[in-house]
Amino acid sequence: MSGAADPLGARLRTYEGRAAVVGGVGKDPVNSPMIRHWCEAMGDTGAAYRGPDATAPPTMLQVWTMGGLSGHDGRTGAYDELLALLDESGCTSVVATDCEQEYLRPLRPGDQVTFGAVIESVSGRKSTKLGTGYFVTTRMDVRAGGDLVGTHRFRILKYAPAARETRARRPRPVVNRDNAGFWAGVAAHRLLVQRCTDCGTPRHPWLPGCNACGYLDWDTVEASGEGTVYSYVVMHHPPSTAFSEPGPATEPEPEPGQGTGSPYAVGLIELAEGVRMVSNVVGVPPDKVRIGLPVRVEFRTYEDALVLPVFRVVGGEG
Repeated sequence: MSGAADPLGARLRTYEGRAAVVGGVGKDPVNSPMIRHWCEAMGDTGAAYRGPDATAPPTMLQVWTMGGLSGHDGRTGAYDELLALLDESGCTSVVATDCEQEYLRPLRPGDQVTFGAVIESVSGRKSTKLGTGYFVTTRMDVRAGGDLVGTHRFRILKYAPAARETRARRPRPVVNRDNAGFWAGVAAHRLLVQRCTDCGTPRHPWLPGCNACGYLDWDTVEASGEGTVYSYVVMHHPPSTAFSEPGPATEPEPEPGQGTGSPYAVGLIELAEGVRMVSNVVGVPPDKVRIGLPVRVEFRTYEDALVLPVFRVVGGEG
């Protein structure tokens, strides 16, 4: 949409390049205890993050810039003005849409980071399922010893909410460059699992590198689809028509006991290949799901040709 047709968008773009947050210094230098806690929480056993020559996991980049409970100085006046303009235009709702990090060199214990952020871009007016609004992207540059060590881009959508549909649509998966292969497999009714080509460790969800050895190359294996319920929850509230009402002819009828707003079971499924994934457990009423039940993958097509894997209890009610 051109600036002439979208005067607000043209005005918003005058803020591009202006500071978004007050620049600051990390509350703590890069340090081994925080690296250890991070790796334990993530289950990351990579050797590169231990010992005298340890580096920090690249995905900790934002950790060293966070202000904690005491906070940092905060947003700039320019960023507040930008958001105020959007609020005045009716774009009062906000949702974070994605973030992207780039790592230029490893951080090591003792590094002291500094950072600053700019308003990198403001999109033209966009119509989305949530409503009509503008995507605002900020870019934080992280430095250590004067060197640029990484960037963190964060994007939000500020929008005017659209009128709600009577029947909620089933949420769509977020497909990105890391997991696109998995969803392409699902569309073809294939359940693909990543496998490290160095140590052979399978992994799910899909990741750019092996969480066992750190190797970046991988291939895929097609899972048999056989598994067991490792854990589960039964969702009661809030009731959602997106998960319970029948849709077009391509969408299957609800599971037994799943009328409008009825409970449904979400399981953590342990596949025969040794990885776990989250999906719906179907084939029996939700109150009949139990840990250890054998299940088998089933691919279902929902509205707008959305294909999702669900897991049917073997020997269930059909």
